[in-house]
Amino acid sequence: MRAILAVYDKRGVVEFGRSLHELGWELVATGNTARTLREAGLPVIEVADLTGSPEMLGGRVKTLHPKVHGGILYRRGHAEDEAEVAEHAIPAVDLVASNLYPFVDTVTTGDPSLADALEQIDIGGPTMIRASAKNHPWVLPLVDPADYDAVLAALRGAGGQPDGVDAEARRRLAAKAFQHVAHYDTAIAEYLRGDEEPFPAQLTVGMTRLEELRYGENPHQRGAFYRLDSVRAPADGIGGYEQHHGKAMSYVNFLDADAAYNLVADFQEPAVAIIKHTNPACFGAGDGASIADLYERALSEGDHLSAYGGIVASNRVVDMACATALREVLSPGTGGRMFYEIVVAPGYEPDALEHLKKKSKDLRILTAPMGDPFRQRIEVRTLRGGALVEEADVSRDSTFEVVSQRQPTDGERSDLSIAWRVCKHVKSNAVCFVKDGVLVGMGAGQPNRVGSAEICKQQAGERALGSVAATDALIPFPDTVEVCASAGCTVVAHTGGSIRDDESVAAADRLGVTLVVTGVRHFRH
Repeated sequence: MRAILAVYDKRGVVEFGRSLHELGWELVATGNTARTLREAGLPVIEVADLTGSPEMLGGRVKTLHPKVHGGILYRRGHAEDEAEVAEHAIPAVDLVASNLYPFVDTVTTGDPSLADALEQIDIGGPTMIRASAKNHPWVLPLVDPADYDAVLAALRGAGGQPDGVDAEARRRLAAKAFQHVAHYDTAIAEYLRGDEEPFPAQLTVGMTRLEELRYGENPHQRGAFYRLDSVRAPADGIGGYEQHHGKAMSYVNFLDADAAYNLVADFQEPAVAIIKHTNPACFGAGDGASIADLYERALSEGDHLSAYGGIVASNRVVDMACATALREVLSPGTGGRMFYEIVVAPGYEPDALEHLKKKSKDLRILTAPMGDPFRQRIEVRTLRGGALVEEADVSRDSTFEVVSQRQPTDGERSDLSIAWRVCKHVKSNAVCFVKDGVLVGMGAGQPNRVGSAEICKQQAGERALGSVAATDALIPFPDTVEVCASAGCTVVAHTGGSIRDDESVAAADRLGVTLVVTGVRHFRH
């Protein structure tokens, strides 16, 4: 029995090689892998000695040889194949353990040149992996050190013979091998494609599973969480999360945590959000404000009933004052302690983290890298039998054009900027009321815009007096302006562009409110 070992990831390779040797296998290895095994006292044959050809072109050509690929690819028991390998003295290869150069690490670290990147494109490795996976009924393809023990156990059970690994296990190893190469090639293609061609005719997406979930959106559905691997957009936000405390994350937890963190990440000033079912129940932002103060104001002025059981996100490190507020501030509606599923932030002061851990053994406490919210990235949404791919909505503040007689005050402009950005993160049709930097009313997901405005009005009550309103798209009829004005809003912002815009302007002037248009739409379905 003969194994070729050529691994960049050398975790466990010495122990694996030693076990194979003890089972009577001959070890063949390339450069650094051979050196590692030899330093561990194992007998190793260099690939160059197997092929009779030296490594060439600075190591670019070493395994690309008939005595390597013939030994991997010939079909055992196939008369013509057996005759050819005998004629050319090609030794059988029964196992290939290989994984690939760190292309992604190279192109995402520092400022590598094109030449640096090209040198990290492995040729021999993928070729051997694909060959062994293609011929997996006879050759064992191994790309993951996590599989070494199971393969060794099967081999030991068969006295070291490769047929101890059954057909189903071989098929799984082959699938994993092809996926490993596909993931690698996806990263290379993305790098070479660059930002100029975000929607190629053929598109593959590389992802790494971080964990299997207890279930999906509902208990009868299976689910898993994957990190989106991209050489152009390294994982930030929830894709780069770390959990410090609490129960395991669920499918819905990930959705809500992502929505919460995306909202606060859209603000350069301090911001705190409480999310329920991906929509903001409470929100506050403001320059010079502490996150503890923002949290208390957002909770007291927002939808505190819906906030119960929600997800709290901050775009600042959580300090002791905020941790204390999260544990001790009572629900404005019931007077009882607030319950939250998740707290997520870019970091925690050590004493604040320990204080939060005492709130509940189940509270999930996450850190997530903030990243650049305005860095362009691609979003993928699957459909039944297809997928939609788009550039993420990373637009910055719009220029608010006043189209009514009344002009907004400086304070209203500040609130309008917050309302417009919050509205971007609310499901369409969306309407938001903001006053003094705090969300006081939110209407989401209604079939008509005036319905969302009515929900805002009802939710905000007297808190709407002096607030500003923003909606994610154009106002098709003046009734939305009329509802916002009747609630007490002094400014209404929308995209503009309706054939009835003049009627909305006339309504605003009649009611004494400011109407502004942005020219930008923020649909979120």
